[in-house]
Amino acid sequence: MLNHPRMRGMTLIELMTVIVVVAILGSIAVSSYRSYLIRTHRTEARMVLLRLQAAQEKFFLQNNRYADTSQLSTAPPAGLGIPTTTPNGNYSISIENHSATTYRAVATATGGQTADKVACQVLKIDQSGARDPQDDSGCWK
Repeated sequence: MLNHPRMRGMTLIELMTVIVVVAILGSIAVSSYRSYLIRTHRTEARMVLLRLQAAQEKFFLQNNRYADTSQLSTAPPAGLGIPTTTPNGNYSISIENHSATTYRAVATATGGQTADKVACQVLKIDQSGARDPQDDSGCWK
C-alpha cells in the first residue's frame, strides 16, 4: 500500500461555515446601510422644507402674503425658487392649506423612500414652524 502524505486544506463543512458567517454579516450590513440611506434622504427633505419656510417669510415681507404651490418653483421675486422635488427625487414638495396669512409646506416620499417608516413618509411644516409629525416620532431628527 502506498503511503500518501496527509493533505492539508479546508473541508467542505469548514467552507460552508465561513460562507454562512459571511452571509449573516452581509445581511446585517446591507440592512444597516439601507436604513442609513433612508435617514439621509429624509434629511434632504427636511432641509428643503426649512429652505422653503425661509423663502416664504421673505416672500411674505415683499408681497404681504404667502406664495402658493404655483409659485413654488418660480424664481424670486415672483415666487420662491424652490424645486418641486428634493435634489435626489425622493420627496415631492408642495404647499397646502394656502391663504394670504397661512401655508403648510409638505414633503411626500416617492420611489424607494416609501420604504421609510409610515410616520415619516409625509413631512409638514407651517408658517408658525409647527412640524408634523411631531418631534417625538424621530422624523425631524
